Amino acid sequence: MANIHPTAIVETGAQLDADVRIGEYTVVRAGVRIAGGTTVGAHCVIEGRTSIGRDNRIFQFCSIGAAPQDKKYAGEPTELHIGERNTIREFCTFNCGTAQDAGVTRVGDDNWIMAYVHLAHDVQVASHTVLANNATLAGHVHVGDWVTVGGLSGVHQFVKIGAHAFVGFSSAVTQDVPPCMMVDGNPLAVRGFNIEGLRRRGFGPARLAAVKQMHRLLYRSNLGFEQAREAINALGAEVPEAQADVAMMTAFLAASTRGIAR
Repeated sequence: MANIHPTAIVETGAQLDADVRIGEYTVVRAGVRIAGGTTVGAHCVIEGRTSIGRDNRIFQFCSIGAAPQDKKYAGEPTELHIGERNTIREFCTFNCGTAQDAGVTRVGDDNWIMAYVHLAHDVQVASHTVLANNATLAGHVHVGDWVTVGGLSGVHQFVKIGAHAFVGFSSAVTQDVPPCMMVDGNPLAVRGFNIEGLRRRGFGPARLAAVKQMHRLLYRSNLGFEQAREAINALGAEVPEAQADVAMMTAFLAASTRGIAR
């Protein structure tokens, strides 16, 4: 049986694996599924159609799986999916999705999510991200792998942040942030590319040079947006080691709906 503190409430219909631990005064509603190795601290509420994978650590005073803060929500059976090995610190609030999107808010694996982070309805957070204290992600935001979002930053609804991007402290993110770029401020501005983060993740000289060139084409040349996209796409043939990075960038630019941060 799961290790459930005597003061906790786990409703009939909740599914907890044998080695789940539930802390003092926490409430787990019917319909929640929690996989083995996950620890939930004191005074949390986990509700809705929420599934939580293995080996997560959820600290005290979190609200996980509550109804979305969307006036259009009418009780549809939407969901929240959390992957594996995530650290979720105090006072985080993760909401379920809405019928206006895919109906699922999703968190991937190995994320480091600090205190007071808010994930609104239909947010998609990939894996290996860092969301610092008080980062607030509005509805339908997509965050790629290895992204860092600085503390006290707000991300506007429907914004996409590409993989390996870095958002500085107290930023107002109102446009899409291309992969590997470094942004901050209010109004938001691109300060360069995330060279230190890329080095830590094993990017070699050829890949770093290709990312630097993509940054130059987007932000330091006199090319228009479409011309820059075409020039970036040509880099894949010029730098074989960076083909995947170039493909990621061109796909992101093609899918951008809010325009990219400048």
